[in-house]
Amino acid sequence: MVEKEVLEDAPAYGAPAASGATLYPLSDANDFVAIRVMARLVRAGGTLAGLALVAMSLIMCYEIGSRSLFNEPTSWATEISTYLLVAVVFLGLGAAQASNSHVQVELWVDRLAERQRRNVELVSQWCGLLFVTICAWQMVSFNVREYVNDTRDWGLLSTPQWIPELSVSIGLCIYALSLLLDIYRLKPPANNGRRWAVPVFVLAMAATLCLLGRLPMSIAGGRMDWGSVVIVVFLLASMLAWSGLKATLQVSAIMGVMALLFWLARGQSLVLVGALLVAAMMFMLLFGIRIAVALGLAGMFGVYFLLSRPQLSVLAERAWSSTNTFTLSAVPMFIFMGGLLLRSGIVSGMFDSLIRWFGRTPGGLAHASAGASAIFAAVSGSSLATAATLGKVSCPEMIERGYSPRLTYGITGAGATLGILIPPSIPMIIYGTTVGASVTHLFMGGMLPGLLLMGMFMLTALVWAVVWRGSAPAGRAYTMREKLAGSSGMVPFTFIIVVVLGSMYAGIATPTEAAALGALCAFVLCLVKGRISLRSLFDIALDTATVTAMLLLIVVGASIFSWVFDYIRLPREIVGLITDAQLPASLVMACMTLAYLVLGMFIESIAMMLMTLPVTYPIAVALGMDPIWFGIFLVLMIEIGLITPPLGMVLFVLHGMNEKIRFTQIIYGVLPFVVVMLLFLVIIYTFPAIVTWLPGQAG
Repeated sequence: MVEKEVLEDAPAYGAPAASGATLYPLSDANDFVAIRVMARLVRAGGTLAGLALVAMSLIMCYEIGSRSLFNEPTSWATEISTYLLVAVVFLGLGAAQASNSHVQVELWVDRLAERQRRNVELVSQWCGLLFVTICAWQMVSFNVREYVNDTRDWGLLSTPQWIPELSVSIGLCIYALSLLLDIYRLKPPANNGRRWAVPVFVLAMAATLCLLGRLPMSIAGGRMDWGSVVIVVFLLASMLAWSGLKATLQVSAIMGVMALLFWLARGQSLVLVGALLVAAMMFMLLFGIRIAVALGLAGMFGVYFLLSRPQLSVLAERAWSSTNTFTLSAVPMFIFMGGLLLRSGIVSGMFDSLIRWFGRTPGGLAHASAGASAIFAAVSGSSLATAATLGKVSCPEMIERGYSPRLTYGITGAGATLGILIPPSIPMIIYGTTVGASVTHLFMGGMLPGLLLMGMFMLTALVWAVVWRGSAPAGRAYTMREKLAGSSGMVPFTFIIVVVLGSMYAGIATPTEAAALGALCAFVLCLVKGRISLRSLFDIALDTATVTAMLLLIVVGASIFSWVFDYIRLPREIVGLITDAQLPASLVMACMTLAYLVLGMFIESIAMMLMTLPVTYPIAVALGMDPIWFGIFLVLMIEIGLITPPLGMVLFVLHGMNEKIRFTQIIYGVLPFVVVMLLFLVIIYTFPAIVTWLPGQAG
């Protein structure tokens, strides 16, 4: 059984809870039986997701050993691992909802009083439930059609597709139940009759949809279909029963106005339609609807109203196809490896080693923090994991030794952004999968820029320590013997870096398999140090599954959203306008940079990348830019967004590590490093070989 404490101990990559969002327990002894049943189903989904993650990592390690040691590659490992990834994502959605891992823009919501915030949260959860319920209905129908038609995979196993797709259907249904649990917690019904109304309505809705069959039945040959009407009617009845008339009217007004605007936009100019799509999404984001759901809702309204005929089956197809990709399996593997490394406790040893080497330099601990960030980045793939780790290790040490809070949190926040530039990198994996670029070449392209940026951070810290007296104490000189003796703390990280990157670049393992190898090495380190148990291993696997579900649900929402963009040919139109205008490439990139800077202030980094790629990537290609170079440019923009207020996620993570430090001190500390990163963008634009040289050497 997954306890509440496990779900609340979310890993760093899904750090929105640090911003002050309320967490709700899955179950309570006083809950009535239907709520307890739903809570157990959510727990079961999270448990299965954690087990699927462990199974996926074991299968990948087995495949590497079988292929490399015995020259007997399997015919099933890749396919099964991909199906397990799908199971991790969708079965983990309910646990991610229970731990509040799904990211939202809290710019406006945070300013509200507690009662108002709860009301806004209630409305946003009902809006999310509408999207998830329609997706679940479409996925179940799609699943049944695949079974009836006996659709099989093209792979060697010729797997009947309804089997792996079943985890998507079940996962979306569990996600809907988890949303209902949160709605119940936000405003419990007043009496027993109201409590039982929604479970009865849910069962009645499911039965009615089953009677309607697996294909949508249009009403009088028009745009409306009976399935959607049934879902809307039963959800409205559920809102009235559990949340009252006011919340029902608010949800109806928001969804009704959006539906009307999308219906009126049909046949209008592409510019107006595109602006409406973006405006609808931005409104939902600012209202507090979770980012993945906001993307999906905007896409769903586009699918329903902007097409000549509604194609709601796109929701199911996108949910399945956007996650059924082996390359994305590297995402949970790198998160899993980072969690195991954090558990092993070897980060402190690495930081102590770097202190000895940089001890005499002005601002020595700041240099050690930047170096530790770069080294941890080379095995974690996540900037937020790097921020959480170094926030626990380096920041207290620096403050205790007399470093100013601004320099301490500035260098730690800036160094944390290296987590997604120095390979491995989760955003690079998602970018490469989305646009079809080589992930290995992207990793190579990030090496030199990552090391150069680390050097620029160190130089900035040096200037800071010298110019602003009192920001850093005098350093201590260490003898060579002390330096060499302390270097033993670097050995575990060096070993894992060699295993992960060496196996990948030597052609022994794919990026995904290399991540699984790294996770295995981290697990062995935990065993050697006696820091792991079966329970803690499962806790880390569950945390990894919830963060993976959160990240890849954003991929699903962005996939639906971008499908509508592509269908109405908006990217092609924008590229044509820019090409015809014959604007200088430097001006286009400057405008693009400005747009990303603004978006990075308000929108989560992965979502920002995915929602803009349908427009910005074709523009970059039309301007003749190398896809690898543009990928590194995007990662740099994401890095800046991670430390740019008001939504810079790294800032929230660092503040969550020590709430005694004022948030403004962290902001002022990172601003000089934001300037350095913008300067670095100019450098790699002027000298693109910094990015492209190493991938070019690899062919």
